[in-house]
Amino acid sequence: MDINLEQTILRNLLTNNEYARKVAAFLSPDYFEGVYKNLFKEFTKFIAKYNKLPTMESFKIEIDEGDRLNEEQYRHAIEILPNIFTPEKENLDWLIDRTEKWCQDRAVYNAVMESITVIDGKHQTLTKNAIPEILSKALSVTFDTNIGHDYLENVDKRYDFYHEQEERIPFDLDYFNQITKGGLPNKTLNIALAGTGVGKSLFMCHCAGAVLSQGKNVLYITMEMSEERIAERIDANLLDVPIDQLENLSKDMFRDRVGEIAKRTQGKLIIKEYPTGQANTSHFRALLNELKLKKNFVPDVIYIDYLNICASSRMKGMGGAINSYSYIKSIAEEIRGLAVEFDVPIVSATQTTRSGFSNDDVGLEDTSESFGLPATADLMFALISNPELNSKGKILVKQLKNRYNDPTMNQRFVVGVDRSKMRLFDCDQSSSVPEDDVPVFDNTDSGRKMSNEKFKNFKL
Repeated sequence: MDINLEQTILRNLLTNNEYARKVAAFLSPDYFEGVYKNLFKEFTKFIAKYNKLPTMESFKIEIDEGDRLNEEQYRHAIEILPNIFTPEKENLDWLIDRTEKWCQDRAVYNAVMESITVIDGKHQTLTKNAIPEILSKALSVTFDTNIGHDYLENVDKRYDFYHEQEERIPFDLDYFNQITKGGLPNKTLNIALAGTGVGKSLFMCHCAGAVLSQGKNVLYITMEMSEERIAERIDANLLDVPIDQLENLSKDMFRDRVGEIAKRTQGKLIIKEYPTGQANTSHFRALLNELKLKKNFVPDVIYIDYLNICASSRMKGMGGAINSYSYIKSIAEEIRGLAVEFDVPIVSATQTTRSGFSNDDVGLEDTSESFGLPATADLMFALISNPELNSKGKILVKQLKNRYNDPTMNQRFVVGVDRSKMRLFDCDQSSSVPEDDVPVFDNTDSGRKMSNEKFKNFKL
């Protein structure tokens, strides 16, 4: 512990109004030790009550009347009061920088000590799963002096922001680029909603292959299928070979075809499998750090297949005490937090409810298990299929939530699908997308048949 620096910080808190206003909000009593902790607590109480710095006399009176110090601490406090109330001229910028570093060092020290308590099983509430969060919180300590955006004064800054080219991961599908204004921004959570067998994994595998082809790094986390099965789907897509014909390729031919892909891209694709329902963001964070350390691999986009079968790092498994709304919402918030922490877009998926599975016009209310998921997502869209669309080799896409663009523009559109090659492609919209005021079901064979029967016997 640097006593001199600790005393310097406290002295300037009590005597330098500009310094105190800039740093007091970032300081914690836990950063101080011994009598300095008690003196800092008295300082914060005085400031909160009177909104001005104390004099030595008023501060001593508060200490006397507070009667919160033991005899030894009181004697020490009275001894050092004249020193800490003697102003000294310091370079303000230097002092703020040193204070910030001191806070960071103290936060890490406290986090390590708390983690040791957790490891020893002596912590009353926390388990070992909480250690990464404890350390991450300590490492993120910083003096953020930004107190908000002044609407009238920051007009130039706002104008420049409107004209900045935000970094995005583009799709190879035109309408997806239109609804996202050119692709997925960093620090976002994007969700595909679909029933079983409609194409959640197909969509993510296709997009993963497309991003790899752009020369980007891709991390694909799977908890539903094995790493090899995901790679098989991406092989079918990138090699332009039906998935059931891959095994017919000779080893040399297969190597050559994959080698051609490697020549056309600077990116890498890593596929990692976790047991269903066992992995959470703590595992994903450890994986990302390990990939960076061992392979120098930093992903540009992350696909998680899929969100509902992840675990929460904050809540214990699905016992009777936790409802599905809170649990899935917690997972979604943690994954979106991971996207912000590592500055990447994350794409995942969720199942429809049982009623949504048979619904040709899926809505947000058809999200399975938790309506908290769409509340957290930045982009959410439904993938819809029915016999008629299947016969035409198409999937209907319906926007459900969109923070990037107006969701009423291109609210519904179709993309072509070649399931044998696990591939999506742009296609003609003219005869496939219903008007916004006409339910999707009414444009299917079953819908038209029911409509004709209903009006056949209608008489004026």
